[in-house]
Amino acid sequence: MLRNKFEQQWSVLQHKANEVVNRVRDRHIRLAVTGLSRSGKTAFITALVNQLEHAAIDGRLPLWDAQRQGRILGARRVPQQNLHIPTFAYERGLDSLFGDPPAWPEPTRGVAEVRLEIRYRTRHPLRRHLGEISTLYVDLVDYPGEWLLDLPLLDLSYEQWSEQVEQQLRRPELQQLATAWLEPRWQAEQAFEEKPASELAMRYTDYLHACKRELGLHLIQPGRFVLPGEFAGAPLLQFVPWVWDKPAGEPADGTLYATFKQRFEQYKQHLVQGFYEQHFAGFDRQIVLVDCLQPLNAGAASFGDMQQAIARIMESFAYGKSNWWRRLFSPRIDKLLFVASKADHVTPEQHGPLVSLLQHLVSSGRGQARFEGIETECLALAAIKATEVGKGQANGREFPAIRGTSLDGEPLLLFPGEVPSQIPPAQWWQNQGFDFQAFRPLPMSAHQALPHIRLDAALEFLLGDHLE
Repeated sequence: MLRNKFEQQWSVLQHKANEVVNRVRDRHIRLAVTGLSRSGKTAFITALVNQLEHAAIDGRLPLWDAQRQGRILGARRVPQQNLHIPTFAYERGLDSLFGDPPAWPEPTRGVAEVRLEIRYRTRHPLRRHLGEISTLYVDLVDYPGEWLLDLPLLDLSYEQWSEQVEQQLRRPELQQLATAWLEPRWQAEQAFEEKPASELAMRYTDYLHACKRELGLHLIQPGRFVLPGEFAGAPLLQFVPWVWDKPAGEPADGTLYATFKQRFEQYKQHLVQGFYEQHFAGFDRQIVLVDCLQPLNAGAASFGDMQQAIARIMESFAYGKSNWWRRLFSPRIDKLLFVASKADHVTPEQHGPLVSLLQHLVSSGRGQARFEGIETECLALAAIKATEVGKGQANGREFPAIRGTSLDGEPLLLFPGEVPSQIPPAQWWQNQGFDFQAFRPLPMSAHQALPHIRLDAALEFLLGDHLE
């Protein structure tokens, strides 16, 4: 028994030593992928793994220098080091994409991880002394952007958060959706009872889902209520903001108000702060996916809410130049990539305005990142291409179009409209003719790399300097 314990401790020490050596030699990088719901995180990671696995045999990645120069020898998935994190469901995603009919992978609902080993020929003069062939380990970590929206809660008391929600409920459309949990009026001093309190929390959660589904809102708090992960059904997620009559003093323990306040504080400590310490603070590089198209479809309120949500996400990043010495002790994000996803859902000449719109959306946070010495980039890409470029005709005139298949199986040929190159003014919403449609994936061969648009540019930005 003592020997087994010693062997376990020795294994842990060996793992930590290997991590240190890999970081010193720039052989290990943790790439975090996030974005709000339906921004394409799962498709992005599936495509990234697929492209890396095919890079040495049939890669179509001309914007990725190491692959274009023939220095990539291969890549493979290897067992991940963090055994407490669920493994990203890569094979299941491919099964969906190669199905009949093809379908998008099921989105992940919590943190998931996959580790890749990339072997390449180095051209770095110092590394060549250790051998021409080098290895880079890449951990891809998928987590919901909604969880980042909770980080500002760390600076709020239960009373302050409740006041924020109460102000939001002054909007008629939100108040209408909230009727089910606002009535009846609850009393702060009434005794806490588990069953009615959990039912109230469930109605509040339904309200948050309705805000996303019916109004297209993104700024949802607490984020774990709609994406609970492994905490689904836990009492930690069973509280609501207090928007009824305020207590005259500090309610006693055991009252409804006091219990909700305690759970709010525990939520911040165990889930919000815990997520930051366990995952977020350890990322080296970050990809933020933004679906600019659906909010343009949904209207000014949805787009404005998405803009605020992105601003909140930008406030969440802990920046700091990630040189090899600092990474030994406190890894920090040193590159930040913003991606306008689903670029194949508009015609090619709209990709420039799409990037420009994204740049305007993230301008304040991007400026702060660059001030801190962090390298940033904005790209429009399609991780998995779902349309083909075509031409349409109307009234005897030809117009640019995209061709694909709707999620319902209907063939489509359309021009979705012009993407604004900056934040749309009020009058744009009165006259806009934007008609974003969702497409199913194109039929694909399981023996070839997935079709994409500019995924190689993302690989070059994120990994290029580590593959010299």
